Amino acid sequence: MSRGGGKGLSLKDKLDGNELDLSLCDLNEVPVRELAALPKATVLDLSCNNLVSLPSDFCSLLHLVKLDLSKNRLQQLPVDFGRLINLQHLDLLNNRLVTLPVSFAQLKNLKWLDLKDNPLDPVLAKVAGDCLDEKQCKQAAVKVLQHMKAIQSEQDRQRQRKLQAEREMEKKREAEQRAKEAQERELRKREKAEEKERRRREYDAQKAAKQMEKKPKKETVQTRKPASGSRPPQPSRHKHSSWSRSVLRVLLFLLFCVLCTLAACKLTELHRQPLCISVNTLYEDVLAALQNHKTLQNMLQHNSQQ
Repeated sequence: MSRGGGKGLSLKDKLDGNELDLSLCDLNEVPVRELAALPKATVLDLSCNNLVSLPSDFCSLLHLVKLDLSKNRLQQLPVDFGRLINLQHLDLLNNRLVTLPVSFAQLKNLKWLDLKDNPLDPVLAKVAGDCLDEKQCKQAAVKVLQHMKAIQSEQDRQRQRKLQAEREMEKKREAEQRAKEAQERELRKREKAEEKERRRREYDAQKAAKQMEKKPKKETVQTRKPASGSRPPQPSRHKHSSWSRSVLRVLLFLLFCVLCTLAACKLTELHRQPLCISVNTLYEDVLAALQNHKTLQNMLQHNSQQ
C-alpha cells in the first residue's frame, strides 16, 4: 500500500482477526472498495493520517463496530454517516469538526464517543463535555445522541410545517384555480345566455318586419274589394249631400232677408229712407231686366217657329 492512495499492498495482509490497522499510512483517501471486500474487519483504525473528508460510499461499510478516525484533518462527516447503525465505538479526537450531521442521531448502538480537540460549536461542545476516562466518553455518546435526536426532531417538525404549508398553499392554489374555472364557466354561461337573447330579439324583429310587409297587401285587397260592388262609397256621397244642404240653407236665408227688407221698404213708412229708396230702385231695375229678358225669349221663340 502506497502512502498516496492506499494502493499496492493488500489489506488482507494487515487484517488481524477482525481488526484492520491502517494508522500511520499517510492516507489522504479511504480505500472504501477494498474495505467493503473485508466484512470481517469490524474494527478499523484510520488514525494519524491526512484524511480531510470521507467519501459518501464510506457509509456503506455497515459491518463496522469500532472506528478510529482520530488525529486526521476531517472538517465534516458524510451526511449519511448515520447509516453505520452497528457502530458502537467512535474516536474523532483531534480533527477539525465544527458540527455533526443530523443523521448522527441514528447511531442507536453508539456507546463510546470522543470529540476532544475539535473546534466544535459551543452548544455541541458543552453537550459532549470531556472524554478523559471511560465513563465520560460513554456519557458523551449518550448526551450527543440525545442532542442530535432533538435537532433531528426539530428539523422533522420544521420539515413537517414546511410540508404542511406547501400542502396548504397547494390547496389554496387549487381552490383559486377551481374558483377561477367556475368564474370562467359562469362568464361563458352568461355570454351564451346573452347571445341567445340577442338572437331571439333578432328573430322577433325579423318576424315583425315580415308581418309588417304582409299587412299593407291585405289592406290593399280590402280597400279594392268594395270598388268591385255596385254601390259607390257611402261616406263621400253623405259628405257632398251635407255640403249642398248647407249652401241651400244659406241661400234661402239670404233670400228671406232680401224679401223681408223689400217688404219693409214697400209696405211701411221706411220707403222714404235712403236705404229703402236704393232697395226699391234696385227692385224696379231687376223687374225691368226680367221683363226685357222675357220679351227677348218670346221674340226668339217666334222667329224659331217661323
